[in-house]
Amino acid sequence: MTDSLRLSVPDLADPADAEAFYRVADAARDLDGHDPFNDQARVDVAAGRRSPVAITVTRDDDGPRHVGSAIVGRAELDLVIDPAFRGLGYGRVALEGILPTLHGAITAWSHGDHPAARVLARRHGFEPARTLLRLRLDPLPDDLDAGRPEGVAIETFRPGADDDEWVALNAEIFERHPEQGALQVSDLQARQDEPWFDAGDFLVARDATGRMVAYNWLKLEPGIDEGEIYVVGVAPTHAGRGLGKALMLAGLRRLRERGRRAATLYVESDNDPAVRLYRSLGFVDDLVDVQYVRPEQRSGGVRTGDFRAS
Repeated sequence: MTDSLRLSVPDLADPADAEAFYRVADAARDLDGHDPFNDQARVDVAAGRRSPVAITVTRDDDGPRHVGSAIVGRAELDLVIDPAFRGLGYGRVALEGILPTLHGAITAWSHGDHPAARVLARRHGFEPARTLLRLRLDPLPDDLDAGRPEGVAIETFRPGADDDEWVALNAEIFERHPEQGALQVSDLQARQDEPWFDAGDFLVARDATGRMVAYNWLKLEPGIDEGEIYVVGVAPTHAGRGLGKALMLAGLRRLRERGRRAATLYVESDNDPAVRLYRSLGFVDDLVDVQYVRPEQRSGGVRTGDFRAS
């Protein structure tokens, strides 16, 4: 059987196109236990900084079926195939159509270190470059009390009033982090528009002068019994004083107060101080994400249309 696979750019302002595009990601998340598109990818495509790609297949006399989705641009690639259509070669053919449109060195995440992603990466010249650990604490412990460094107050984030200061602090803390350190005020505000955002779940620490010096941002998705330590950071000037641990414990208390049973977080595998802190609090390995990089190659313009899979 020969299938006709088509790559196209859907209009995500059209509810039908958006539903078909994200339904693939939702199906993969339900089966694999993790979202194939991280928050930044979703924010980027919603803001128009990256482009969505719909992967559809026509088999014999059947009508087209939406079998995969991708987000491309800014030298980044995120690709997912609907679990119902895996193992048919659609991922390989889609990559062969997408890669020529991308410029420079290309990065691609494999959330959950999926075996099929490893095979595709190797075939198309990608090499593993970063490993991100998802750690889990389940259940939340009862004893979450700890002292607070002298001269520091922990408060909640004030949307609007704190936006610029937080972005500046975040950029300082994550200066060498390719995604987190690049966040702008627009990215922060886009997350404030998400249904999960609650300013009470965004804890910030201030020194005696009122300057923001650290934070612990929590993400509590509706309808689930766990919460995520979305991102935690401490200014270099206040590192090593126990502020990170105090904020972590304050965040875990907040999760428990909000009725959550467990906590998860993501951390770079080579961030030894952070990994030690999280493990000391009882977090254990839950999932591994791998980022692949393909060296710079010549590329052409945007290429959409029909390809063949057999």
